[in-house]
Amino acid sequence: MMKKFLLLLPVILLAGCATATFTRLTPNVQSRNPNNQYMVETAFDSQQQSLREDSIKAFAVVAGHPYPLRQVPLVKGRWEGLIPVPAASSTATYHFKFDYLYNHLGTAPKPNSVSSKPYVLKIVD
Repeated sequence: MMKKFLLLLPVILLAGCATATFTRLTPNVQSRNPNNQYMVETAFDSQQQSLREDSIKAFAVVAGHPYPLRQVPLVKGRWEGLIPVPAASSTATYHFKFDYLYNHLGTAPKPNSVSSKPYVLKIVD
């Protein structure tokens, strides 16, 4: 019994380390612009030590459509990108989604994903 527990201990410990924090850096309100594209930014921090940072693909998701984010040069964990807001709309609801690989004991890296809570961007004329 104890031997089985010791074999599962690394898996239990790794599972407990999979917490992620999103910090929205986008203002709640932006002025309408002619191209209907608006910058959104987030800071992403994960305590998951097995996460392979070179595998991260980040997105802002609007109405089910993912829009790619790029990592801000020289600033660890900060991501930005543009989302569309139609000219007839005054708000957009979006969330951030990060896809990545993590190292798994004795096997190839495994895929995982984490998403933020929804945010609302208000557009004013």
